[in-house]
Amino acid sequence: MATEVKVPVLPESVSDATIASWHKKVGDAVKRDENLLDLETDKVVLEVPAPVDGVLKEIKFKEGDTVTSQQLLAIIEEGAVTAAPPAKEAPAAGAQQVQPKAEAAKAASAAPASTTPAPVASGTDALPPGARFTAVTQGIDPAQVEGTGRRGAVTKEDLVNYAKSGGAGKAAGARPEERVPMTRIRKRIAERLMQSKESIAMLTSFNEVNLSKVAAARKEIGEEFQKTHGVKLGFMSFFAKAVANALKKYPIINASVDGDDIIYHGYADISIAVSTDKGLVTPVLRNVERMSFADIEKAIGDYAVKAREGKLTLEDLQGGTFTITNGGTFGSLMSTPIVNPPQSAILGMHAIKERPIAENGQVVVAPMMYIAISYDHRIIDGKDAVLFLVDIKNQLENPSRILFDL
Repeated sequence: MATEVKVPVLPESVSDATIASWHKKVGDAVKRDENLLDLETDKVVLEVPAPVDGVLKEIKFKEGDTVTSQQLLAIIEEGAVTAAPPAKEAPAAGAQQVQPKAEAAKAASAAPASTTPAPVASGTDALPPGARFTAVTQGIDPAQVEGTGRRGAVTKEDLVNYAKSGGAGKAAGARPEERVPMTRIRKRIAERLMQSKESIAMLTSFNEVNLSKVAAARKEIGEEFQKTHGVKLGFMSFFAKAVANALKKYPIINASVDGDDIIYHGYADISIAVSTDKGLVTPVLRNVERMSFADIEKAIGDYAVKAREGKLTLEDLQGGTFTITNGGTFGSLMSTPIVNPPQSAILGMHAIKERPIAENGQVVVAPMMYIAISYDHRIIDGKDAVLFLVDIKNQLENPSRILFDL
């Protein structure tokens, strides 16, 4: 029985998707729930699993094609098994001498040049077409390249970067260049950043925070916290709770613009910026004002794993009211984060550096962090933005204020 494989129902905010890669070809045996292909949308990469056991009978679209919700992608012959390749029929009389020559010529034309290393040819079988072509033409053994794709797969970009960095297989003295199209996610990120710059009157304010008491609290209870909850106590839970508390006091920071209206949100759905090989994504922690420190740390850990494995869903990324981004993970000392519309503000965390500061008339060395808030000046006045940032500073420098919602 033939079973249809269709594009999953896409949310209203996503009009179409691009076929990123097929993991099976026509004639391959497939098992129920085995991933057939990856669909790339503006926000995430979606896996399309096989609905039944059988054989992939027909593929309707190739890699790079654009498809829409519920469009037919492939047909699986349910319950079928892969047939052995049919034996070649004996050539007709009179064609015995011609056919072998034709086949030999075809084989010769298809054979790789003698300069291509044998391991490259055999090692490229599992690569997508574009990556396979790059590996063969550049003389790269994929086994020597660290993959950054889904589940560690070697991508075309990995091979190009490997060649540019002087890896094995690069011709001596070569200066390779290659034009690589943006992924759907990268294009969407570019569009939203330009939208933010063009439609928002954005301003950034800075402050600094002494994290010595937060660091002391983590050191004092960190081991017991991990034993009790099965997750490490990080800095992000302190920041997320401080932000949720401050948003209650300054609701305009948590608001969004819709035409000529301002929408106030009575909850703190905080987007946490996470870097992936496809670009920056912002999964949402919902109702942070109700979450415990352990809840926050577990949720962030789960999102980090899902992001690395390419398993974030559209629901994970939709609906945030405020964003926290941590450039300090990569060593950034200070930056001006860009607001993610329709949100109206974003908090930027940065690297923690020990610096001498004045405290009670004495010079002491403390773990200091610069923090920044970028905000939409159309609805948020500078006074509210600065007071919001000062409130976060006061909570983090006195963590008991976070616990007692002060």
